[in-house]
Amino acid sequence: TVDLKYDDVSYATVHQSAFLRCGMMPVQPIKELWWFKIGASEERVYYYDPTSVDAALMKRARRSSRDNTSLEIYPTQLSDEGEYKCRIVVWDNTGNSTEPSVPISKEARMMLKVNVPPEKVEITHLTSGRNLSLRCKSEGAKPPADILWTKTSPDGVETEIPDLSKKREIEPAGELYDTAEQIFYQLEENEMIAKISCVVRHHNTNTTIYKNITFVSPAIQNALKVTIQRFAEPVLYSSIENQDGQDNKAGLVKISADPGFKVPYNTSVTLKAAAPGVFPEPRYLWWVGDQTGIAGRELRIDNLEEDKSYYVLAENPLGRVVLEVPVHITTSDYSQWNDSSRDGDVNEGDTTEGLDTGAIIGIVIGALIAVLFIGFAVWYWTIRDGTQVFSPKKEKPHTIDEETVPFRSTEKPLLRTISTQTLEGRRSRREPSI
Repeated sequence: TVDLKYDDVSYATVHQSAFLRCGMMPVQPIKELWWFKIGASEERVYYYDPTSVDAALMKRARRSSRDNTSLEIYPTQLSDEGEYKCRIVVWDNTGNSTEPSVPISKEARMMLKVNVPPEKVEITHLTSGRNLSLRCKSEGAKPPADILWTKTSPDGVETEIPDLSKKREIEPAGELYDTAEQIFYQLEENEMIAKISCVVRHHNTNTTIYKNITFVSPAIQNALKVTIQRFAEPVLYSSIENQDGQDNKAGLVKISADPGFKVPYNTSVTLKAAAPGVFPEPRYLWWVGDQTGIAGRELRIDNLEEDKSYYVLAENPLGRVVLEVPVHITTSDYSQWNDSSRDGDVNEGDTTEGLDTGAIIGIVIGALIAVLFIGFAVWYWTIRDGTQVFSPKKEKPHTIDEETVPFRSTEKPLLRTISTQTLEGRRSRREPSI
């Protein structure tokens, strides 16, 4: 009597070797060996005749070297899963060597299960202050994978996060399965975590995959700890002018400006903050001077008219930093008179070009005030002296020279008096006194 030893169900992992056992007890000389895959019809996989044929009808199939009758398939594909039949024909002469041997056929059926480890693991997150919403998804596994969560402290101690507030979903994807699990976790005050891990375990294929989220606080270069009135405790402070941009360390806060940090007069600017690698996601707060802060990743500045320094806070539960962001004006609206398009030539008739309306009005008002002041001064001095401003020109007094005018008999002594005065004047000019 020949008995077959086989397993009702055999398991294999995709891309690895599958082993389907079908052995004899006791071992007898083989007349024929057949392997079939059972489906809508019997598909021959392997045939063996010791006298002439050793044929693998499926190229990936071969007789196992363990017992010469079992089947091995390598590499295993998911399509190899199904039911198989082993048929062994042996010679049996019931121990009587004088009689002809009688062929005896034995068959056995078994199932092959092909397992597939997770192909892809993704983790996504949403944060709001100390509240974390984490979702881990395992894709393309068969059977579905298991998911658990762990947290690791800064000193390397890993502990499992309890099964609180968990939500698991299993979705078929063809012959495979996707598993997703979401947890809600709240960081305790002053709780320090180095990382949170989504651990995907696939026991059928002995596969474990870690997907980590590392906790990183926002950071800046060349920082100083300073006290700012807006905050109760000192914060790390620096300026973007002290950030060299060469450090690729995760967590550095980066600021960009559109169209730039130096812009023409009356230009609108958009400042953007980012902190690649920071987790939990930081919140941002912008302000300038004593104005109320504006929350958000971006700050819109409309029609910048002067140099200004803006400030941005980047903060998450692990730490916070403040960056100063100076924005400069490169030109002003009253500099057009020296426009480079003139090629350095200035025309005399264009000396007032470039003056704004306020300057022209100021010049006109100044000139009017000057004219009024001069007029008032003239009027004041005229009143004081009792004279008219425009009096007729006085004629010089006529003098009579005795030597040139004939003597006339007159009773008026005026002529002689004048003559005497004139002569005396001449004497005084000719004979100066000492």
